[in-house]
Amino acid sequence: MSGSGAPGPGAAPCRFAHYFVLCGIDAESGLEPDELAGENFDQSPLRRTFKSKVLAHYPQNIEWNPFDQDAVNMLCMPKGLSFRTQADNRDPQLHSFIITREDGSRTYGFVLTFYEEVTSKQICTAMQTLYQMHNAEQYSSVCASSSCSMDSLASSIDEGDATSLAKLQRYNSYDISRDTLYVSKCICLITPLPFMQACKKFLIQLYKAVTSQQPPPLPLESYIHNILYEVPLPPPGRSLKFYGVYEPIICQRPGPNELPLSDYPLREVFELLGLENLVQVFTCVLLEMQILLYSQDYQRLMTVAEGITTLLFPFQWQHVYVPILPASLLHFLDAPVPYLMGLQSKEGTDRSKLELPQEANLCFVDIDNHFIELPEEFPQFPNKLEFIQEISEVLLQFGIPPEGNLHCSDSATKLKNLVLSDLVNDKKNGNIPGNALNMYELLKGNETIARLQALAKRTGVTMEKMTITAPLAEKEKDGKLPCEEVELRDYKLNVQLREVFANRFTQMFADYEAFVIQAAPDMESWLTNREQMQNFDKASFLSDQPEPYLPFLSHFIETQMFATFIDNKIISQWEEKDPFLRVFDSRIEKIRLYNVRAPALRTSNYQKCSTLKEAAQSIEQRLMKIDHTAIHPHLLDMKIGQGKYEQGFFPKLQSDVLATGPTNNNRWASRSATAQRRKDRLRQHSEHIGLDNDLREKYMQEARSLGKNLRQPKLSDLSPAVIAQTNWKFVEGLLKECRMKTKRMLVEKMGHEAVELGHGEANITGLEENTLIASLCDLLERIWSHGLQVKQGKSALWSHLLQYQEREEKQEHSAESPVAVGTERRKSDTGITLPTLRVSLIQDMRHVQNMSEIKTDVGRARAWIRLSLEKKLLSQHLKQLLSNQALAKKLYKRYAFLRCEEEREQFLYHLLSLNAVDYFCFTSVFTTIVIPYRSVIIPIKKLSNAITTSNPWICVSGELGDTGVMQIPKNHLEMTFECQNLGKLTTVQIGHDNSGLLAKWLVDCVMVRNEITGHTYKFPCGRWLGKGVDDGSLERILIGELVSSTSEEELGKQCRTPPQQKSPTTARRLSITSLTGKNTKPNAGQIQEGIGEAVNNIVKHFHKPEKERGSLTILLCGENGLVAALEQVFHHGFKSARIFHKNVFIWDFIEKAVAYFETSDQIGDNEEALLLQRSSCKTFCHYVNAINTAPRNIGKDGKFQILVCLGTRDHLLSQWIPLLAECPPITRMYEENALLRDRMTVNSLIRVLQTLQDFNIILEGSLIKGVDV
Repeated sequence: MSGSGAPGPGAAPCRFAHYFVLCGIDAESGLEPDELAGENFDQSPLRRTFKSKVLAHYPQNIEWNPFDQDAVNMLCMPKGLSFRTQADNRDPQLHSFIITREDGSRTYGFVLTFYEEVTSKQICTAMQTLYQMHNAEQYSSVCASSSCSMDSLASSIDEGDATSLAKLQRYNSYDISRDTLYVSKCICLITPLPFMQACKKFLIQLYKAVTSQQPPPLPLESYIHNILYEVPLPPPGRSLKFYGVYEPIICQRPGPNELPLSDYPLREVFELLGLENLVQVFTCVLLEMQILLYSQDYQRLMTVAEGITTLLFPFQWQHVYVPILPASLLHFLDAPVPYLMGLQSKEGTDRSKLELPQEANLCFVDIDNHFIELPEEFPQFPNKLEFIQEISEVLLQFGIPPEGNLHCSDSATKLKNLVLSDLVNDKKNGNIPGNALNMYELLKGNETIARLQALAKRTGVTMEKMTITAPLAEKEKDGKLPCEEVELRDYKLNVQLREVFANRFTQMFADYEAFVIQAAPDMESWLTNREQMQNFDKASFLSDQPEPYLPFLSHFIETQMFATFIDNKIISQWEEKDPFLRVFDSRIEKIRLYNVRAPALRTSNYQKCSTLKEAAQSIEQRLMKIDHTAIHPHLLDMKIGQGKYEQGFFPKLQSDVLATGPTNNNRWASRSATAQRRKDRLRQHSEHIGLDNDLREKYMQEARSLGKNLRQPKLSDLSPAVIAQTNWKFVEGLLKECRMKTKRMLVEKMGHEAVELGHGEANITGLEENTLIASLCDLLERIWSHGLQVKQGKSALWSHLLQYQEREEKQEHSAESPVAVGTERRKSDTGITLPTLRVSLIQDMRHVQNMSEIKTDVGRARAWIRLSLEKKLLSQHLKQLLSNQALAKKLYKRYAFLRCEEEREQFLYHLLSLNAVDYFCFTSVFTTIVIPYRSVIIPIKKLSNAITTSNPWICVSGELGDTGVMQIPKNHLEMTFECQNLGKLTTVQIGHDNSGLLAKWLVDCVMVRNEITGHTYKFPCGRWLGKGVDDGSLERILIGELVSSTSEEELGKQCRTPPQQKSPTTARRLSITSLTGKNTKPNAGQIQEGIGEAVNNIVKHFHKPEKERGSLTILLCGENGLVAALEQVFHHGFKSARIFHKNVFIWDFIEKAVAYFETSDQIGDNEEALLLQRSSCKTFCHYVNAINTAPRNIGKDGKFQILVCLGTRDHLLSQWIPLLAECPPITRMYEENALLRDRMTVNSLIRVLQTLQDFNIILEGSLIKGVDV
């Protein structure tokens, strides 16, 4: 078999393993308690943790992967050393870890921890002394009958009563004369790629060699030297066989077009979490929330973390990633950035005892109990049900129940009940999280296990040690290890599950390339302007997606992992493609070849993965036919007599033979030398053409640093200075994120102005707005939970607000002031305006507290943020909240973001910029709440009575409903009322019953205010209400407009201007006489332009996605709406003389036309035209009569408005206009030059109106109430 042996020391990056490490107790420094691990001295000495050391590592150092002693020590023994006596379980345990360097590259560690007898007399006596001290303390505390207080993260056992204490003492004691003391030690391989199975087998064989009765065939140095220097990495797409102490080990590596290497068994991940839970956690990871994994077993933490991140392909997790968080780094849970971390739970500690700094956006995964806690609002993964169905089919083929193996959680609950017996054989302390229960119990019913079980019986291996001893069981008759069979199944299952996940992304992002914006001419200019540039056309991409995908996709395309993916795509123009991207793009190509669908047509039809078989086959072929074999371990040039074999003790290795590799490895040397020369040439070349590499790396880091200023915590250096610097990075990162988010929200919202200023696309969808606001809420929660002293409730922001509220209310009670602030009413000429709405942070909190729909603190905080944003008070409120410095000092540590003054000021300034745009993010989300409104009717006092003797009424309508008719109390112009949220207000109907002497009433406008959000709407009128005055109307429909939040002063002014000098909206409402009195009469050209504009606006309205359309009522009846434009047409050339001093209205002309149509028979050119004309006349007369007979007291102009609205809705206007233009009354009532008498104008008008034929126009109920057509 042709082999490729180990490359020489020069080509070392190709080596299988970089370091071999030994950690344990340092006999010289003895027992040092590990304060950083946060242990408690109330625990018995055997349960405490002590500092471990790296005893040896080979080689000393490698330039491309420097040895980080502190980090390795911390991760090999995250809980420090642990001690045992002969009474305890001392099974060896495996776990792995990962070190992520600052540039994001990773190194993997695989660790086997076992127990060695303590030979040092000194250490044994020290342990005895600790026990005597501990016992004395315990007795005194029992006498004082106080139970021990434990740290919240430490395990808590109620040691209150004396009996349990006595038991504990009996079990948990150590007597030097009677007991043997053991201490943990670990051997570890550090490798560039995660070959978990291979490393596990190698370490197990090494351990076996130390504990077996016969010494191993060669000294241990030979095997370690072999794996460090003579075993190469298998080339991509190939498999490699190398040798452990007793038997060969095989590993394989996927080819360049396959999914990247992943050796952690996904089977375990699905069994531990269950499919449904896993998909939910996976969604949280995709949306970059904070993910905290929690388990007693380090390897489970690692398996779940690596498993889930593997499934993200083609995306990569971009934030803090620490699958095993050492106890000394618990302050990292304070990180106000997205993270994926694993925390070891101690047995007996339940979730409620765990104090986490922030939970508003936390996904908490309790692996052992098969249980997850999700953030409150997050969108579901697209096609979730079909997706779960497809995965469960794959799982079932491999005999795995999709709901997971609930045995895991049974064991956990049993463990809780067994706390005492568990203390006896304390298995799970420190590094040894084994299963206290017999494996038989746990795994009944699993077929592969059943086979292994049968084998185990034959070979006399006990099940509990199955993982360690099974590989060494005798071979079966056919010579194939069943263990390998299980492994092959795991490999196949892994790749098939990953294919299903990858296929989802290939389908969802098949057309992503079309939306990548390639704006920069070269790499340097792209890197320098990265932050200002839009690199992906988000709006167009979303508009192309199926509706059900939108909630998820709109969040996902805002994440850092998606941004980095697109960045990699853009960079691939100038340099080699990122491997993940290369594989993904080649898959999209394949899809295009197979099903040639039009790229623009996105369907939400679920397409299953079709490549499962091939993927599994390629792995099987590699494992069946080995491509390369490494050199066998061999005797080294060692000093005789050293490192003599002693059963159960790991020998002291000879460091000189392990420090360097073979100098000349005969036939491999020349090959690796040429390879090295080629590499050097390439390196010089790339240095020559590329940017200076350091500079480029710096650019790249900066370019991607949004929210990632801290990619990875440094595990090694934990001095206060470093922790302070880390926190400072957090503060800078939060500020930068705030700047980017507010800028994005502004740009998206300002739309066209922003586009003209060159900021990219204009349209923001309601969906996108919601996504941006949700991410702002999340950012504020992270800022508020940074550096908290004590955590209260799940939302840090809301708990701060509550404490502020409590303090303020106390002060208010102590100083009960007789003066009400700010509610005084300003008098004006009209004698009435809306009272000023008091700006009050506490009042806004009360509004939110009164909302029974919201059940949680996180929800209340979000509602309060939305309300403050809508009121344009977010920055002001937060400034007020933070102005109470005593409270801030009480709640926050010195390093917290909220106590860094300069950054805090800048942060408030960024939020202030959001006041430049109008948000309705509160009104539009909480649609079912009851809102108090206040309305004021403002009459024109100079020209009419302020108070009418009749009984006035009002009905307010909005996008979400109307109030129904409400009587206004007699002699009052102002009223407050409560009703379910009306949304944005659109119309007000106002009228009266014409009773009493002073029934005529000239109303300037009606003002209505939402008392929670402070939005004020003005409904201009400027017309009379009364019989025999103006157009004889007793009720009018007024169209509203939002009053911009100028100062209340101006609001008062706006209300007291008499209409003749102001209020353009009233001009068209005035009768002809006053129109003729106006000096600015629009000419024919302007009128035609007005019609075009009005129709165009309606067309545009229907071209927007449904969720973003504004109010159609305003486009029809508002200031420049269709009704107003048609009114101008009908007014042009109208003979406006007063007939017997009576005003003439357009409606009079309409009625004359109807009278003519009803009495005469038209003569047409041909039959067909005649029939058509007749039916048009008929419908026209029917509509006009229906409006005239409606039980409403609407004036003539109001009736014309209804006619236009109905004609638009039923697409009849374009048929009616020619009828009116042809009928005889027109010659009597219009001048020669009137637009309606000009054939060309009429034809163009008809054409313009016909463009509305295709739209389904739905009228607001208030416009046509009571008209029955």
